Amino acid sequence: MSRTALGFILLIIAGVVAPWLNIYPTFLMKGWCFALFACAFNLLLGYTGLLSFGHAAFFGAASYITGHALKVWGLPPEIGLLAGTVFAGVLGYLFGSLAIRRAGIYFAMITLALAQMLYFVWLQMKFTGGEDGLQGVPRGMMFGVIDLTNNVNLYYVVFAIFLFGFFMIYRTIHSPFGQVLKSIRENEPRSISLGYDVAKYKLLAFVISATLSGLAGATKTVVFQLASLTDAHWHMSGEVVLMTLLGGMGTVFGPVVGAFVIVTLQNELADKVGSWVQVIMGFIFVICVLAFRRGIVGELMALFRNLYQRPVGLSARQADVKDTKA
Repeated sequence: MSRTALGFILLIIAGVVAPWLNIYPTFLMKGWCFALFACAFNLLLGYTGLLSFGHAAFFGAASYITGHALKVWGLPPEIGLLAGTVFAGVLGYLFGSLAIRRAGIYFAMITLALAQMLYFVWLQMKFTGGEDGLQGVPRGMMFGVIDLTNNVNLYYVVFAIFLFGFFMIYRTIHSPFGQVLKSIRENEPRSISLGYDVAKYKLLAFVISATLSGLAGATKTVVFQLASLTDAHWHMSGEVVLMTLLGGMGTVFGPVVGAFVIVTLQNELADKVGSWVQVIMGFIFVICVLAFRRGIVGELMALFRNLYQRPVGLSARQADVKDTKA
């Protein structure tokens, strides 16, 4: 059995049994929402090499659209989730069409500027509730049979949504399309010389990432029955960058680990240190960048790889000397 298959099995088992381990269901649901958000962002950063500082725009936009669809229009939750996700995808196409014309820091700054423009739009529009946001969003009955007011039912729906998004990302990065994305990340001029329409691949990756980020934001609205400006603020874009880097950029399971680590720290430290939690997050980010750039999962994979490949009967120093001589 491959390590990836084992990871999938352990992930599913952990998700299924978690509600019965006396863990607060809302905390778990928040973790899965942000895990999906981080995985979607990792598709863009880790596998395409595009750093976006504006992904909160898609997370927040889907949150508002889903909240409005459920509270004002009275749509069932599955339609509300779909509406928010589709809106995020369309928004991703519009933003991506402008942003992919540039690369590097210019791409990052364009995405940040567009996201902040949209943030102030949400602040001024009446249907968003301004600074108060959309509160009391009803959960309703999914497909007319699943009562989402029951936290256990809602948890398994959220977990199923995460698995769907996670599988979509996994299939994307292990498809021929995903291999092209990796080649663009590693050497864009060479990809162009091979005849690939790099701009088209970048745009499609951006749209997929935005759409799944929107699905995470829409799901979060159903969980907390709230859509607020926090969802669309640039701090949210910073948090998803931290989750991805902390867990392991360019790894399959890294963003999931990073998301749960950050959500856990926020949950545990919020009552103890108050606003200092942001300082602690910044300190963690610095340590991550300086000490273990491959992230938690990346460092563990490198450690296991070194242990597995080390010749039997040799010490670590002897193995290193042998590798050097070879």
